[in-house]
Formats: sequence, C-alpha cells, structure tokens
Amino acid sequence: MPPRATNMNLERMHKIVSIARFRNGVTMQALMDELEVSMSTVKRDIDALRDRFGCPIEFDRDLNQWVIGTLPGGKRFELPGLWFNSSEIYALLAMQSLLSGVQPGLLEPHLQPLKDRLELLLGESIGNAKDIEKRIKLIHFAGRRVKVKYFEQLTQAVLERKRVVMKYFNRDKDELTEREVSPLRLVHYRENWLLDAWCHLRSELRSFALDAIQQVELTDTAAIEVGKDALVEHFQSGYGIYAGKADKLAVLKFSQVRAQYVSLERWHRKQASKWLEDGSYQLEVPYSKDQELVMDVLRYGSDVEVLAPPELRQRVAEQLCAAARTYA
Repeated sequence: MPPRATNMNLERMHKIVSIARFRNGVTMQALMDELEVSMSTVKRDIDALRDRFGCPIEFDRDLNQWVIGTLPGGKRFELPGLWFNSSEIYALLAMQSLLSGVQPGLLEPHLQPLKDRLELLLGESIGNAKDIEKRIKLIHFAGRRVKVKYFEQLTQAVLERKRVVMKYFNRDKDELTEREVSPLRLVHYRENWLLDAWCHLRSELRSFALDAIQQVELTDTAAIEVGKDALVEHFQSGYGIYAGKADKLAVLKFSQVRAQYVSLERWHRKQASKWLEDGSYQLEVPYSKDQELVMDVLRYGSDVEVLAPPELRQRVAEQLCAAARTYA
C-alpha cells in the first residue's frame, strides 16, 4: 500500500515532477540536494507519485536519471490539486457536502470523483475530511424531485449549446405540451431546479420547472444565443422567479420585532429601504407579477403591512381574510 500524501510531501512531489520535466531527467543526488532530504524520503515520494497518483516516472539506467514519460494516448501527466492548501481543500469539501445536499442523488455521481481526489490530497488528515459530513448540516424543505437522467441531458444541452425537444406539463392548466427550446442556463431557486430557455413554440424567453419535464430529447441543432443584458432584464427585473420587466413598486412596512431580521435580507437587487422613527422598517421592492411577492408577504402575518400599491394591499388583505374564514 503506497504511503498517504501529506501537505509537505505533496509539495516535494510537485517539485520532483517539475525538476524532472524541466531538466528532461534528474539524478537521485540532484533531487536530494534540491529538496534537502534523504534518499529514503525521495524514494517514498517517487513511490507515491507512481503508485498513488499514476505518474509515469521511471528510472532510466542508461541515463542514470529519473525521467517522466507520457500517459496512455500520449497525454501529459499533471499532478492534480497542488495549488490548494489544506484549508482550501477543507473549504472545497465543505462546498461539495453542501452541493450534494441540494438534491440527494442528483449531483453525487459528478461530485464523488472530486471528493475522492480532494480526500486523497489531504492524505493523513483524511479523518478531518470525513468529519465534515458530520459537522456541516444543510436542511432542505419542500424541494421537488427531479429525474437524474433529465438533469444530465439538460446539463449537456446547456454546456454544448444544443436545442432539446421536451414534453412539459403545466400543472395550473393541466396541460401537456411538446416544446423545442434553446437551453440557456440551469437555475437552483428555493429548493427547486429551473431551466431558463428560449421557447421556439412561444417565441420568447421562458422558465421551465425541471420536475414538470416528462421527456427530454437532445438534438444536433445549435441553440440560439440570448445576450446577457436581455437575460438580466427579463429574468432579474421582476420579483423572484417571475420574469418580466418590473413596472410596479411594493412598499412594505415591517414591525420593530421583525425589522431586525428583514433589514439583513436581500429581496431584490434594486430594493430600497429605510428605518422609520417608530423603529419599524420600510422596504421597497420592484416587481412585475405579484404571485411570489404575495406569498412572501403573507409569511410575516401581522408583522408586515403593505403600504402600496393599492392593488397589492387589496390582494394581501383578501388572502388574510380568506385564511381567517378558514379558521373561524
């Protein structure tokens, strides 16, 4: 069993590869002098390079030097991840742990090779790496399941810039339609995955919930491109996930109790806010469609009041009255 790689000998192994490659071969004595270590240490590092990392390093008896060949297929060997120190690797493992919790089973096949390589680089600190999964907890709520196959197909289409034909179920209309779309990006929003795309059936930008996609077929047709400014204007101007140019402004007043929390929140990239004399907090949020905004306002119950516009105030009042009748 080859020795584990520690941060210190990872640095030495990086130097061994660099020196041997730069000089087209290097003697054992030169490595000992350059690294200021014993012969046994250099031998252990070379064994780890060859056996653990798959480095094609061999001793050429004719040259009396250690040389680095090429990998199968003529590929150049690169020692991975050596630009990361231990704290950076821990951060990456923590991020990987968080990502794997985004939707169980969805990203693990793609992230596991990275996780294995990072743990390998940590070497003798592997116990701490394993501990990350126990020490970082990400709690999810109400996320809808997505078929891994569809996620992988759409990821491929997004990255390769190819159109897809898909069957999409609109739950509000109870309607199944076939759409040809040019995928633009995948979005993870409030526990769920969405596909921003140009819909060739509707001839406009649309967002599709991945959990409502019932069939995906990749095509060889190139996807059309939409400029970044157009995407921002369409998808980020309105409130939340509802697209469209923001043409209304919600003015919300939060109670003193809730103000301490809401003042730290970002509801919209162009929001405005101020503290009022009585200790309450006023938040102004641009929006186009009010469905998601109404739901967010209702979360705060009596701790928020809609000051404007009148139609939004009326909608929230109607929802509150309907809820009160339910519990009457």
